Amino acid sequence: MTNAAPARARRFHLLWILTATAIAVFVGANAHLVYVAVSSEPGCVAHLKDKSGMPGGYRAAKSAC
Repeated sequence: MTNAAPARARRFHLLWILTATAIAVFVGANAHLVYVAVSSEPGCVAHLKDKSGMPGGYRAAKSAC
């Protein structure tokens, strides 16, 4: 008999641990993004109020301020 079976089992367990860690990081990052998106309330920012013919002069489609 050889020691191939225990080494294979260790690799299998390591693969599962790495997979679980990657999934946990992915879920945690997405949960953080959702939390920030829901909890942040950006205030009014300075923007053009009137339509501008100048290139790069953007304005809000519907101003809330």
